[in-house]
Parts: sequence; C-alpha cells; structure tokens
Amino acid sequence: MEGMAEISAAIRRPTSVGSRLTPAVLSWLTFLAGLVLLLSGALPASTQRLEWLDPLLPPVIVHSSRFVGSVAGALLLLLSQGLSRRVDTAYYLTLGALVAGAAASLLKGLDVEEAMFLIAVALVMRRARGAFTRRAVLLNVRFSRVRVVAMIAAGVATVWLGLLATEHAVYADQPWWWIEFGGVASLPLRASLGAALLLLLYGARHLVVPASHQAPLPDADELQAAQRVIANQSATFPYLAFLGDKALLFNDSRTAFVMYAVSGRTWAALGDPVGPADEVRALLRRFLERCDDFSGTPVFYEVTDDHLHLYVDLGLSFLKLGERAVVDLDSFSLAGPRAARFRQALNRIDKAGGTFRVIDAADVPGYMPELRRVSDDWLQDKAGAEKKFSMGSFDPSYLARFPLAVIEHRGAIVAFANLLLSPSKEELCVDLMRYSREAPSSVMEALFVHVFIWGQSQGYHRCVLGMAPLSGFESSPIAPLWSRLGSFLYAHGEGVYHFRGLRAYKEKFNPVWEPRYLAYARRWRLARMLADVAALIAGGYGHIFVKRNTSGVGGRADGYQRHLA
Repeated sequence: MEGMAEISAAIRRPTSVGSRLTPAVLSWLTFLAGLVLLLSGALPASTQRLEWLDPLLPPVIVHSSRFVGSVAGALLLLLSQGLSRRVDTAYYLTLGALVAGAAASLLKGLDVEEAMFLIAVALVMRRARGAFTRRAVLLNVRFSRVRVVAMIAAGVATVWLGLLATEHAVYADQPWWWIEFGGVASLPLRASLGAALLLLLYGARHLVVPASHQAPLPDADELQAAQRVIANQSATFPYLAFLGDKALLFNDSRTAFVMYAVSGRTWAALGDPVGPADEVRALLRRFLERCDDFSGTPVFYEVTDDHLHLYVDLGLSFLKLGERAVVDLDSFSLAGPRAARFRQALNRIDKAGGTFRVIDAADVPGYMPELRRVSDDWLQDKAGAEKKFSMGSFDPSYLARFPLAVIEHRGAIVAFANLLLSPSKEELCVDLMRYSREAPSSVMEALFVHVFIWGQSQGYHRCVLGMAPLSGFESSPIAPLWSRLGSFLYAHGEGVYHFRGLRAYKEKFNPVWEPRYLAYARRWRLARMLADVAALIAGGYGHIFVKRNTSGVGGRADGYQRHLA
C-alpha cells in the first residue's frame, strides 16, 4: 500500500516525473524528436490536409515551414549530445527547436500528431530544468561514437527517403546546390538536403577545428587560486598541484579543485577533490562530465575512505591500492627500548660528523646547486628516472616553495627532503628524498627521526611517510579477486617492485597504516588504467619496471624510502 501511495503521489505531481528523468534519457528523447522531424520533412504531406491549408496560408509559408522543420530536426540531433552533458545552453536551444519544429509541423501540413509529440517533449524538458546546470561552450561538446553513427544513419535515411519519394528526372543529374536553391526539386527532397547540409557543415567544423587541449597545465593565476584553497586544508597532498604536471579543474567559485593528468584515454585524478566537503560531489560530477566530453576514462588515484560513498553514488567502482604510513608525532618518543634504533641512528650520524637543520623556503634557491648535485648523484646510483604525478620531483620552482630538511657532512649537504606542511599544523609530509654517495651510514633513517623531533617542536601532530603499495590486503579464499591478486604480488613480486621491503622499511617507525583506494569506471579497462597511472608516475612506460639498486652500503637506507607520496 505504501508503494501505491508513492506512485499516486508522483502522478499527482507531474513536475516530479520530469525532474527525475536523467539527462541521458532526455537526450535520446530529443534525438527521437529530431529524427521524427527529419523523416516527416523527407516524406510528402497528406494531400487532404494540404487542401485544408491552401485557403488559409500562402504557399511560401507552407514551403518554408517544411524546410524549417527539417533544419530544426537536424539541430535537435546535434543538441541531444549537449543535453547528455547537462549543458544549460543546449537546454534552452532545444526548447526553442522543439517549439519551432512543432509550429513547422502544423504549418507545412497540419501534422497535429507530430506537433503534439514535440510539445510533449518540450513540456518534459521544461519540468527537468534543474538537471541542466552545467555552463559550457556548446561547440566544445564532443560527440560519442554511438551518437555520431546515429546521426549519420539518420541523415542517410532521410536523404534516401527523400529520393525514394520523388521521381523528378529533370534534376536527376543536377548538382546539390541547384536542387536546393534552383527551385526545381520537390519540397521533401529540398528539406532533406537542407538538413543534411547542416549536419555536414557541423561535422566538417569538428574535423577542421582542432580539439582543445585535454589537460592544460596550470598557469600562475590557477596556482594562486589553488594556494588559497590549500590554505584552508589540513592535508598535505594538495601541495602536489605545484609540481605543474597536472591540470586543475576548479568549481565556479574557485573554492575547490581536482588535479589530474591524462595518459592515453585515462584521465587520472590524484586523490579526492581539494576543498570544502560540501563541494566534493559537484566537483566529482564536473570531472566525470569533462572526461565524458573527450571520451576519456576517469580514475581517482589514492582516494581516502571519507568519500567512497560519493564515488559509488556516481557509478564508480573502487579497489584498495595499499596503505599509507603515518607517524603519530604526539606519541613519538626517543625514550624506551622501542626507540633504541632511533637513538642509534642519531648517534651514528653525530659520530660521523653529520648535522641536521631545516632551511626556510625563502633560502632554498640559494642551495639549489648543492641540491642538484645530490639529486643527480642519487638518480645515477639508482639507475632510475624522475618520478612525478603522485610524488615530488626535482624541480627548482617546486622545491623553492617548501622548507628543506638537510643532513650536512663536512660543510656540504649530503641528504635532503622537502617538507610539505599543512597550514593547520595537522600534518607534515616528507616528500622528495635524496642522498649522495658520500652520505654517512643510515643517513635517511636519521633524517626521518630528526624530522619527527623537529615536527614535534613546531606543533605538528602527524608525519606522512607515503604509500606501501599492495600492503594490507586480505589473502583469504573468500576475498575479492583483486585482494587475492594484490596479496600474491605483495608476497612474490619482489623481482618487479620491492613491495615487502618498502613496507618493512616504513614499519621501523611504528606508523599507523591508513588505506588508500582507486575509484574507477569501466571495469574492463582496469588493467589499462593501472598501466596508464603507473606510466604517469614513472615518467613513461619505459620506466615502470626499472629495478632499483637497493643493495645499500654499510647499513645505509636504500631505495625503499623512495615512497609513493
């Protein structure tokens, strides 16, 4: 009974019906309306109805109405794609085309049934106004393959019907412009050719005009806007926007953004949207619409469990990527037996003559030549390329934004790490880490401990050490396939990547492990999406499976600390 009451209430409130129809359904309904107009324009009108119109309207209105109706039909085919993208301009133009098509249907041959159908579609559209809120340039809306095929089929069918319905040999060998403008062709054929010409010109425009850049890198104004957003956040990962290798998609008020990069057809967003919690859903939808515009496959890399329900609501699936190590600075201490190895690392550095300090961001540019020397030495020793996308890379403009933790030996910097500091002092993150061959033993372990102590003294509560990929997976036979596969790779994939070694290295600092996930669409492309994201991080497909030299020298911290930020 309760269900029947809800149905009755919906019937009594017709506005709710239209508002619940998705733009995709309304898009194809509009496409159908356009097809009806095209087919109607290609076929001769009823002789009896034309006789009724003859004393009421001059012939020029009847003739031009057929042409207007066919052009309106072609417009509806084109506008339907904009409706599926929720573009407000497409909504208004569609209403106008439906009304014009209905009027043309009545004037060209008293096609009352056709006009009523078009008006009904317009009324449904009117009641669904709230679904079309996206402001976008209509001409930049990209057409899906299905839509293109459907439009081509509609155009071919329309012209074919027009030719089939007319048998005037006088223009059989005439060019199309003579049929259209010479006045010798039948009205149905002229109307069909007019609509086909509109579709042809629009298609030519998309072939000639180059598509806009899919992932424009941020300019100075966008980075400044991102800085204002980050200033109100407690997390440190948004600072990776300043690497400059990811596009920034803002909301209208520029109070939130998504950072993303494109690899092949994969549009990879890094983390959750940055900004107020009440802006996350709308920004996720905007990113998905942008991907749809360019037939891209969306994926959100390293998202938290805070917004998983929103990804599911938007039709995305998710899987666990691994866990992030976070050291609780409020409880960190050098006292007690558990901290013995930390004290030993500090003592070794002290005995070797190493000293620790933090260089202010304003002073970092003056040390850039030294930092470059250490970084080049590290890259050469590890036989690897610069990583990016989800972690810091050696870029002078990027490093100059943050304070730098360094270990100096005999007056020269031998190890460094830039520190990402949240404005609220909720957390700090050890981002890019490098050391040279001349660095003392256990230099990075000592650097970490010094950073923990420094962070405590500055009032920070957490220190982020980055990801341990594929860790924390359930290997039970009843676990999902991805969890079992991830557990297998974690246990047996050391020849490809040091999954267990990286986890073990970070485990030394007694961190709390926080899960991170991948939210994605189109499950059949999961393998390709993971490969594309790996290529973004590695700096290209050729660097994905480059094995690091992790032998270490005399207990030195090895390549394990090269984390996924």
